[in-house]
Amino acid sequence: MPIELQAEKREVLGKRSKTIRKGGLLPAVLYGAETASVALAVPLKSFQKVLEAAGESSLVNLLVGGKQHNVLIHDVAVDPLTGLPIHADFLSVRMDKEIRAKVPFEFVGEASAVKAEGGILVRVMHEVEISALPKDLPHTIQIDLHKLEHVNDRITIGDLTAPSGVKIIAEQDDVITLVEAPRSEEELKALEGVEPAAPVQVETEREADLKVEAEKEAAEKAAEE
Repeated sequence: MPIELQAEKREVLGKRSKTIRKGGLLPAVLYGAETASVALAVPLKSFQKVLEAAGESSLVNLLVGGKQHNVLIHDVAVDPLTGLPIHADFLSVRMDKEIRAKVPFEFVGEASAVKAEGGILVRVMHEVEISALPKDLPHTIQIDLHKLEHVNDRITIGDLTAPSGVKIIAEQDDVITLVEAPRSEEELKALEGVEPAAPVQVETEREADLKVEAEKEAAEKAAEE
């Protein structure tokens, strides 16, 4: 059953959005199927609970002014310092039309190749794109690690059985996870000299505000045409 989230229309935009954040509200925007772009505010704590439960691939009932919208949490901007959400996008969807969404993998069990043979478990993919009706969207797709019995064993997209009504959009030979042979001392020493990867860029609060303004302007222009 879809999770419900209450929201209210928001008139405060741009830099002034900081004021509603101080009040415990999260700036957001609703757009998508048969829905004009609308600036919203949702209680931050309620949003965090819904995000944890639904992720970005499960249906949410968004209630705005007594009207229900079937939505997906489409994008979340996060403060790089606090890790808290500072803006969210809600994508309105039609229940009778298939949509694409990225669903995370849930790795379960233990690979005996790691425990018995000292192999190294490598998770190559953490999510996969799927196509399905909104009602059929899975929250996660489970990957059973028990299948990895020996070093060099792997699980690919072709090994998966898609849930009913779900089409997985990926190549059959794409590797999800595998077990590598244990590294030698020489290989471990070589890895010590490798420079760390560059930090991932995170959307800032100002960028999130500009994004909302641009979306609102685009919606207003579309309404005039």
